[in-house]
Amino acid sequence: MTKSIVDKNEVLKDLIEQELKPYVKKIDLDAFYAESFLRKLGESGLLSSNGRTQKETLSEELLIVSETAKTCMTTAFCLWCHLAALTYVRKSENVLLQEALLASLENGKLLAGTGLSNPMKFYAGLENLHLKAEKVDGGYRISGVLPSVSNLGETHGFGAIAALNDSERVMCFIFCNSEGLSLKEKSEYLGLNGSATYACVFKDVFVPTELVISEDADAFVEKIKPTFIAYQIPLGFGVVEASIQSIEKACNRQNGCNQFLRIQPNDLEEAKVKFEQDLDVLIQSDDLDWKEIAKVRLSMVYLTLETVQAAMLHNGSAAYLKVSPSARRLKEAYFFANLTPTIKHLEKMLDC
Repeated sequence: MTKSIVDKNEVLKDLIEQELKPYVKKIDLDAFYAESFLRKLGESGLLSSNGRTQKETLSEELLIVSETAKTCMTTAFCLWCHLAALTYVRKSENVLLQEALLASLENGKLLAGTGLSNPMKFYAGLENLHLKAEKVDGGYRISGVLPSVSNLGETHGFGAIAALNDSERVMCFIFCNSEGLSLKEKSEYLGLNGSATYACVFKDVFVPTELVISEDADAFVEKIKPTFIAYQIPLGFGVVEASIQSIEKACNRQNGCNQFLRIQPNDLEEAKVKFEQDLDVLIQSDDLDWKEIAKVRLSMVYLTLETVQAAMLHNGSAAYLKVSPSARRLKEAYFFANLTPTIKHLEKMLDC
């Protein structure tokens, strides 16, 4: 391990200790959005791709998501949203877009969400596309409604795909303060309410050419799909690792009675390590295989659900308190299972 990576890990550890851990209960119970933590990740240089290969960038950012999720998966999910938006810009062929946004997205000045929950379901045959676009001088005008887009704020942005007609779709970067765009906060979920999630209503929103990510959204989605899914997997790694640690801490309670439970931490750790190794092998390829990555994602969903349930049982009545870390991770795991692509979405994709 090089000194630079050691230094980055120390920076990340300090940021989590100072900017995230003190706010976890507030995030879980009061819908607090850890914006400062996300911005400081960028300010510290942890999200910079400068001087790094795509493989190095992906590998290091996967670790950041995992380490964040150990402490708070809500915030790690927001980080995934931002990394998805970063992926759009990094992989876009629009040089004007990259010149305008890439540095700001990497240094924390600009935060962003994905906006692709509905489009990903559209491409899987699960939903109709919610946004319509019309080509006009200098860009496009977009109308429609996206029911839920996370990691948003007044000065944030997000990606969006809109249909020009039955066979053509365009993908754009949208600023939250765009004229004609209104946001309504959604905070009545079982968990993850600190994810800055909004319904986004487009009324003839103009998007200039320099903010067009791709004029062939169908092909572009295929291009980004492996990375989009890969960045989600360490959400599970983090939750599983934290749950295993909680199980181990509880091993001596009630005269060691937990040893009689069917699921033990060593079994969970062994499975997690295998999936970590599988993902590490997959991301070394020059041509990322979205289907193989999706298999790991699906496996991690099932392992995460199994692990958080085991943690609830090992921790007993203490886990059943509303403010307990085990209860929070239980909610996080159910969200992970329903994060697009959802568990049923993944099963359908992999069955084709």
